[in-house]
This record gives sequence, structure tokens and C-alpha cells, in this order.
Amino acid sequence: MMATRITASIVVVSVVIVAVIFISGLFSGEDDGLRRSFSDPEADRKKLPVVQLVGAARKRGDEPRAVISAEIASRFKPISRKRASDKLEEGLARARAAVRRVASLRNKSVIIDSNHNISSSIYRNPSAFLQSYKEMERRLKVYVYEEGELPIVHDGPCKDIYTSEGRFIHEMEHGSHRFKTSRPEQAHLYFMPFSVTWMVKYLYSPNSYNLTPLQEFVSDYVKLISTKHPFWNRTQGADHFMLSCHDWGPRASEGNARLYSTSIRALCNANSSEGFNPQKDVSLPEIRLYGGYVDPKLISPPPSTAPRPHLAFFAGGLHGPVRPVLLHHWKGRDPDLHIYEYLPKNLNYYDYMLKSKFCLCPSGYEVASPRIVEAIYAECIPVILSDHYILPFSDVLRWEAFSLQVNVSEIARLKEILMGVSEDEVLRLKEGLRGIRKHFVLNQPAERFDMFHMILHSVWLRRLNLRF
Repeated sequence: MMATRITASIVVVSVVIVAVIFISGLFSGEDDGLRRSFSDPEADRKKLPVVQLVGAARKRGDEPRAVISAEIASRFKPISRKRASDKLEEGLARARAAVRRVASLRNKSVIIDSNHNISSSIYRNPSAFLQSYKEMERRLKVYVYEEGELPIVHDGPCKDIYTSEGRFIHEMEHGSHRFKTSRPEQAHLYFMPFSVTWMVKYLYSPNSYNLTPLQEFVSDYVKLISTKHPFWNRTQGADHFMLSCHDWGPRASEGNARLYSTSIRALCNANSSEGFNPQKDVSLPEIRLYGGYVDPKLISPPPSTAPRPHLAFFAGGLHGPVRPVLLHHWKGRDPDLHIYEYLPKNLNYYDYMLKSKFCLCPSGYEVASPRIVEAIYAECIPVILSDHYILPFSDVLRWEAFSLQVNVSEIARLKEILMGVSEDEVLRLKEGLRGIRKHFVLNQPAERFDMFHMILHSVWLRRLNLRF
């Protein structure tokens, strides 16, 4: 019995000794035969590296750090876990590189299909535009904040002069699932879906000219999302954007200093003399869709060879500083220039546009005018009478290919300027209007290259930090 116990003890001790030798061999470099079976076949030709403690050059805040030597890194190959933000930035870098590679093809037109001809005559850089658009379709993800309640957030006007605002918000909320993501850590951009137009309707006291309630709402909204989520604070709002077509959109954005100076603001009131920064902000087309639809008269304008007996047309109230100058010089003074303060009730506004070569688009209280988009629909060459107005999509489009710009100081010479445009030039400008019309159309659902996608593309370019 005693002998049996002694024998068992010897066996146990032997097993322990073997295990100790085995383990020490793994970590001491001895017994290469055993270690080779747990590593690569070439291990016997390598020294086993060690973790070194490196005292880095002493700079303020530096601490000694443990680093793994190159040999250990190559042999054990630890799994790299990149942050989602790192992967996003790598994707953006690849997109920038792809656009820059084709940007040298500056004068090359691109035919996509029978409906989409990206011509060098009306696009600044057709190849760069198409590539950046494709990169947007391939990569872009937008997170729409869920915070906020109806009607001021998640809704907007869709049937009036501020239609661009409401239709974009609606499309982002309910339509374009291709670009929208429910995972904010995967987003390139963050959209704050409040409506300044609805702020004015529900928060503003009429005739008070007190915009503090609007600014306080914006301030509270940014405070809410920046407290609840990490994304605003990560970039100080640089990858966030708001959108407003109301005249007071820029003033409302003053509710948060970072939103005003750092975030992307998509605005109809794109006045460079009032803080609009085309390097980071986006100019929105202003479009008037009473009833939510384009007037049937403008859906199919007459052919380019149809006669247009009137040289120029304008009808509108005396809003702002430009229109009084226009009416002072030309109202009722020349039979070729049909200039009205208010159009007589027996005349049709769109009939006049369709019968005129040039449609005058002076600024009102603010720089933008819905007449520009209406003129595009009517194929009536827009004459833009505005100072400091950054035109929509001007990163991409050559506005000189389908419109005229006349300085306010030259309004007295307006007829001389318009008469100096040859018939060949008129035909060229009208051809340009037909080429860019699709970019100013709001479709339901949204279609490729339409206004919704062009607005989003303009925001995407700011995120890429690219200019053509």
C-alpha cells in the first residue's frame, strides 16, 4: 500500500517537471523542436523577440511606452481594429484621389446616356463632376438626427416659395434610403432636420423683427445633439449641415457660433456680403411650387425656333434695393422691355415668360429669386441683377453658358446690353438652359442628377473639401 503511494507521488512529480521544462522552453528559446510545433517552420532561424520598454524623447506630456519589436509584429500579426472614423476618412481620401485623377480631363464632354450629356460647354469640369457624383453614390452616408418634434423638426414647407427646404427635409426623412444610415458611427455627414420656415411660423411674433426665438431654438437643438451624441464635439460641427430657404436662415444659424462659422449651411440666401462662405456653405435654388407642382405651362416650353416677341420681362413688388432702380429706369419706358410692378390681372405671368427672350431676375429683400428657376423652366434666358449672390451649383455649372449677369450699377444700360446679344448667342444660351434644366427639378421620388441630388452633391463636395 505504502509502495503504491510512493509510486504515484513519483509519477505526479515527474509530470510537473516535464511541464515546467516544456513551458520554460517556450519562453527561454530552448527546446526548439517543441516550440517549432507552436510557431512557424522558420522559427529555428530566428531569435525570439521581446517586448521592449522605450523611453521616448522627452517632450511635454510624453511617457515611456511599451512597443513590440518588428519581429514580433511580423510573426504574431495581431488583428488591427481600426476605428470607424479612420475607415471613413480612408474612403474619403480614396474618393478625393479618384476625382483628382480625372480632373486633368478638363475639356472632355461625357455622354452617360440619351438623357444625360455632361458637356464641357456648360460644366466646369465634366469628368471631375461625374467622378465626384459617382463617388457620392458609392460612398455617401448621412445620419439624420432623430431628436426634435414636429412640426419644427422633421418637416418643412413643400407648397410655397420655400419648397426647396421642405422637399429636401422630406426626401432625407422618408425618401432617399440610399444615402441615409441609421448607424451614426458610419456617417460622413450629419443632418439637422429643423425648418427655419416653420420656426418663423410658430415661434416668431409678427412684425416684431425679433429673431431671438429662432436663434434660441437653434442653440438648444445643437446643445441637445452635442450632449446626447459624440459626433458634434468630435469635429466641432464641421461634418454637420443645416438647410434653409427662408430669408432668415443665416440669421437663425447665428444661434450657435460653431454652426455659423464651421458647419455646412445650405441656404437660399447665399449672400457673400452677409457671412455666406462658399468654401464651406452651399447655395440652394429657390423654387416656387404653389400646390406642390410646376405650372403646366412650364413643363413643355415651345421649341427654340418659336418666336419670342418681347425682349425682356419682369413683374414684381418693390422689395429690397435693386427693384426700385430697375423700375425707375424701365417701368413703362420702352415697348421692348415689359417691366411691371404688379402684372395686370388680365395677363398671365408664365405666358409672358414664354414669349420673352430674357427674364429679369432682380434680388428682392435678399439675393435669391425663384424667377431664376422659373426662367430655366420657360427657357427664357435669366438675367441676374444682384450683387454678392453666390449662384446655386456654381462649383459645377458654368452659369455664363445659360444666363447673363448684369451689375446693378449697369441697369441704366440694360436694353443696350440685351440688344448686344446676337441671335447665335441666344440660341447657345437656350441650349445651355435645356442642358441644365434637370438639375433644377424636384422629383418625387428623387431622380439621378435632379435638384435633391445636386444639393446633396454640393454638400458632399464640402465634405470632400474639393473645388473644380
